[in-house]
Amino acid sequence: MPRFTSETKARIDEIAGRYPDRRSALLPALWVAQEVYDGWLPEEAMQEVADHLGMSRAEVEGVASYYTMYNKEPVGRHHIEICQNISCMILGSDDLIHHCEHRLGVGSGETTDDGMFTLSRVECLGACSNAPAVQIGATYHENVTKERLDTIIEQLKSAPSEVAHPAQAKMPEQGQF
Repeated sequence: MPRFTSETKARIDEIAGRYPDRRSALLPALWVAQEVYDGWLPEEAMQEVADHLGMSRAEVEGVASYYTMYNKEPVGRHHIEICQNISCMILGSDDLIHHCEHRLGVGSGETTDDGMFTLSRVECLGACSNAPAVQIGATYHENVTKERLDTIIEQLKSAPSEVAHPAQAKMPEQGQF
């Protein structure tokens, strides 16, 4: 069942108006869709984006599947993404991932039974000089240790969901790019 309201479509239209070609608004339109669809992009969301931008669903799915920032499966209230690229790996990201798996009782790519946390291995988060890096929602954490990760997880247990209202889905007003 479609979830795009007239307000959602107006948001995407406003974003698309910033580009010479509507199709160029695909990445930010997917952010909007991910927000509307509670933090992930089911087939229906990608179809709505495709229909609204005048694209094929295959084009939209191709882009959405390329970027790890778009969730193709439901995620927990807090999505913990740990960089596994070379700088982070050399400085301990594998140990962080294993520690987090043990701490949360899930493997990478899984969500805790209570729906609170999803743990993912991701490629470069662009914080190589301050590795290892962890992204949770729109918040970056650098120079992360096991102890610091434990503190962050404890704080998140009482924090509001970053998935239902991900900060990265909130597009800046026109002229703020």
